Amino acid sequence: MQKTTTADYLHLHFLVLIWGFTAILGLLISVSALTLVAYRTLLAALGLAVVLMVQKKMVAIAPADRLKLLATGLVIALHWALFFGAARVANASVCLAGMATGSLWTSLLEPLFFRRRLRLVEVTLGLVVMAGLYLIFRFELDRAVGLLMAVFSAMLAAVFTIINSRFTRRYSALTITFYEMCGAFGGSLVFLGLYLALGLEKPQALWPQPTDWIWISILALVCTVYAYSAAVVLMRKFSAFAINLTVNLEPVYGIMLAWLFFGDRERMTTGFYIGTLVILVAVLAYPVWSRKQDKSYSV
Repeated sequence: MQKTTTADYLHLHFLVLIWGFTAILGLLISVSALTLVAYRTLLAALGLAVVLMVQKKMVAIAPADRLKLLATGLVIALHWALFFGAARVANASVCLAGMATGSLWTSLLEPLFFRRRLRLVEVTLGLVVMAGLYLIFRFELDRAVGLLMAVFSAMLAAVFTIINSRFTRRYSALTITFYEMCGAFGGSLVFLGLYLALGLEKPQALWPQPTDWIWISILALVCTVYAYSAAVVLMRKFSAFAINLTVNLEPVYGIMLAWLFFGDRERMTTGFYIGTLVILVAVLAYPVWSRKQDKSYSV
């Protein structure tokens, strides 16, 4: 592993700040959440294709794996649609509070995928997260639907993260993301077609406003292509533990940015912030506690 510098640490936190900014961008764009996902994934797929061709890393993959990655893209499309939808139904802060449960969803779902027993640390911290969500629901009952959408979105994020953990042993992260963005774009088109057929979306609402293209481009090219490419480079310098621990700060940065951008619209009750703090404490404590348990078992 390469030596890390202060600039590397700052770069990593900058990437997390960018990811925390996505919920704010979703509120600045006028098209529906599903339409936004379609444009984001299309531009991201095109951008990743350019990066892979420039780096000469565009490789063919097994047909069966390609199909699985494209199917995983459908999960990602639904995840993002719920993510942006949650920010609009409630607000960015509530959305990011729900997304903070992602790491613990991963810890609870991994045993199902890999057929292993749950660990005490996972059950305990899972209960702590439930307590945090209860506090938020109790004080922000009028935003319960948005919070539920965000929590379900976090669960879907955990699902495709677990699926990707198997593919990263055979393919580069950029290759995986490229195929998944293609699948997500195709999936969002299917979902949009259903919405149009059911009259839930109007054809004239599919075309973004001129200013929307700026935000969509930033979302696709900066928050997805650049941030993901840079994260892959930093993975050679940081341990997975250090990266995951830092990424868990995304809701903190996002809530701070939401307050700066939208002011009183993002002000919440004291109960919300206490509940969010409880969730973040559990999320940040998980990797530390888990690592200590692993060390004690290995002695």
